[in-house]
Amino acid sequence: MDHIYLTIMSFMEQGGDVLWWIAALTFFMWILIIERIVYFQTEHKGVVRSATEAWEMRPERKSWSAHQVREKLISESSEQIAGSYMLIQTCVMLCPLLGLLGTVTGMIAVFDAMATQGGNARSMASGVSQATIPTMAGMIASLSGLFASTFLKQKIDFETELLEDHLTVDH
Repeated sequence: MDHIYLTIMSFMEQGGDVLWWIAALTFFMWILIIERIVYFQTEHKGVVRSATEAWEMRPERKSWSAHQVREKLISESSEQIAGSYMLIQTCVMLCPLLGLLGTVTGMIAVFDAMATQGGNARSMASGVSQATIPTMAGMIASLSGLFASTFLKQKIDFETELLEDHLTVDH
């Protein structure tokens, strides 16, 4: 177990401080993704049920005001269905940007080593790893979140359309 910990810490040191930010953002993103998955497993049916019951209790469903009530129910339920999806998308987009920030800070370290030690390859290697590891980590984190957010988007769209179908309008 100590070996795994030391390997991870060594990797994080090679990537620089930005790698910690990428790790924290990735952790936060996956907490949000898991929260959405748990929502669909637990609370979602209750949201659809309460919206459907509120609609079915209306005595009439043809008037303009009834249509407005239906739109309100769909809108409020859609907001609950989507939940933190926009924040997940933001995290997915931020991961490669943080990787790029790591690239810039790593290249600054390379240029600093060149300026102070005259192009010593050993001193520049540290900066190069600080430049490449965060870029790779940011892209991998973004891709993992992209796959999950694509799945969630399809689920959100499907469930929203299904809710709209449940709230039928009498003709």
